[in-house]
Amino acid sequence: MVRQSRRCSRSGCAQPAAATLTYVYAESTAVVGPLATFSEPHSYDLCEFHAERLTVPRGWEVVRHEIDVEDSGPTGDDLLALADAVREAARPEPPRPPADDGRGTRRGHLRVLPDLE
Repeated sequence: MVRQSRRCSRSGCAQPAAATLTYVYAESTAVVGPLATFSEPHSYDLCEFHAERLTVPRGWEVVRHEIDVEDSGPTGDDLLALADAVREAARPEPPRPPADDGRGTRRGHLRVLPDLE
């Protein structure tokens, strides 16, 4: 599988992206975190240099999440855990005996009522 690298969103910068910048306008906050899995229309990919030197307008806050530049994606353990979870979710449930509340026999969503005559 060939991994296509994204570039920094800053004009004139051709460095590979290492972080994602997102603005939360309602809270006057800029959030810089690890590179998002997919490029989003309202987020910006930044190289390590620009992510570290980001400044915001007066009154705004910058929230920085740890960025691991050496992160190469999921490990073998991560992939095995994912495969185990998929197998577990695909395993059919054992059939349960129908519940009987004394007012008739229940079969699925239908109920067979005894004759009241």
